[in-house]
Amino acid sequence: MTAGGVFQPFANGRFSLYFTGQVVSNTGTWFQNLALSLVVLDATGSARALSGVTVAQFLPLLLLSVPAGRVADRVRPRTILLITSLLSAVIVAALAAATLLPGVPVGALYALVAALGTVHTFDRVASQAIIFELVGPGELGRAVSLSTIALASARSIGPGLAGVAFQGLGATACMLINALSFLLVFVAIVLIRPSALHPREARHGRGGDDGYRVGGDRSLVTLLVVNAVVALLALNLMLVLTSTVALTFDGDATAVGFVHTLNAVGAILGGILAASRAHVAVRSLTAACTGLGLALLANAAAPSLPAFLALGPLLGLGVGYYQGILNAAAQVSVPPRHIGRTMSLVTLGNYGMVPFGALLMGWVIDEFGGRTALAIGGTAALACSAFVLVRLGRGRPAR
Repeated sequence: MTAGGVFQPFANGRFSLYFTGQVVSNTGTWFQNLALSLVVLDATGSARALSGVTVAQFLPLLLLSVPAGRVADRVRPRTILLITSLLSAVIVAALAAATLLPGVPVGALYALVAALGTVHTFDRVASQAIIFELVGPGELGRAVSLSTIALASARSIGPGLAGVAFQGLGATACMLINALSFLLVFVAIVLIRPSALHPREARHGRGGDDGYRVGGDRSLVTLLVVNAVVALLALNLMLVLTSTVALTFDGDATAVGFVHTLNAVGAILGGILAASRAHVAVRSLTAACTGLGLALLANAAAPSLPAFLALGPLLGLGVGYYQGILNAAAQVSVPPRHIGRTMSLVTLGNYGMVPFGALLMGWVIDEFGGRTALAIGGTAALACSAFVLVRLGRGRPAR
């Protein structure tokens, strides 16, 4: 596979606009998340309180992901993204105002984060469903894998810049930067002409249902189970990495930003590695989960902050490759007309489990430390690798 083949989707101007918007949005989100995490930790000194922010942010995804998928299969994802980007800007501006109140009322922060999480439920599903319409079926798998690099690219610059901004400008400024990023996303989506998008086939049958059932697809069910378990136990990295640096190793805001940046550098490489595969199947998760599990266990064994930072790119590589394979396998495994519904289930597992994982990992960190949380995640990922191998085997056909 040539480098040109790996990056071929970027020759499509529509995908490039979408990708740029995702980088901008996720970079801004890091300004908000890092600032909000440090504000809550400073006010409470508790990982449990910080996990409450995560619960407020992701609980709406647990409740609304499936309806969001049905909406994304009936309404053009471009339209959904235009609405969600504007609503996000308004809510984040209100969050910025809340940080100016005396004593920073944590309850008010939770409420606004929950409102933002509700909007982001529809945004996350639509941002996955639109990829087929941007590139068509030929480049779908590669484009989906490359789209995960948008998250990693934002993490490579966002946390470091956010740490500097927080130290120099404060939490409110970080929130306002995120609000501006959503307005820039709105502009990027506006520039994508609806007439240039690839249409997805309409569903047939009563209520638009053509009889396709996720439960009848062994490979896809396997993917969804792995997705939920890994999300629950291994991917609460904003909470786990931030708490490990700040509470276990007594690092400052700059160190928190730095560890996320190093992690993101590896994730970019992992996403590129996933996109370089000519064919992705659900069975590919065997290697992806193994790599993620070993990387988590290596980070759990870090004896000091410098060692933890040095292992950051390795963990990022495991995360980036896993996410690239997971999302690509999910989208190429179903008919295009069902991508919205399928990705809503992936979103449900990936983000809907986060509140429960945050509560569990918050307790683990407070009681046993961040390295124990990382070890639990690594063990779970290795168990998922074995699960895929047992369910699908080496010789069985997989989608």
